[in-house]
Amino acid sequence: MLVTNLEYLLLSHRPDLEQVFLRWTRPATSEEHRAGYRAALEMASREKVGRWLIDLRSRGLAEPADFRWIITSFREQLAAALPGTRPSLAYLVLPYHAELLSQRLAEEMATDSVNTVAIRVFTEEQAAQTWLQSK
Repeated sequence: MLVTNLEYLLLSHRPDLEQVFLRWTRPATSEEHRAGYRAALEMASREKVGRWLIDLRSRGLAEPADFRWIITSFREQLAAALPGTRPSLAYLVLPYHAELLSQRLAEEMATDSVNTVAIRVFTEEQAAQTWLQSK
């Protein structure tokens, strides 16, 4: 297992599950947020892994501008880094964040015609794992 431990993020690659894990350890600044996703993208690109489990339970949700960055710029970068695949992002959140994040995703994706990355929100890790393994 390949692990990168940043001050605000534990990033790991599990070859047995063919997944990249982002476990945020505390609230992150906008700069840390984007740096964490870029570090994960480097790992995923190098290891050719399109399944991501992103644990936001200790961090909380991103600011609206950072969320929009993920949905627009970052998602395009992820799709380009893994040609021929459809990456899947499973967000693990606290129950009271699930509805808000699902609503944000629905609003941002409503006009999305490309649909290059699958994204779902979960409150239980086992359900997220089951979904990722089906991809």
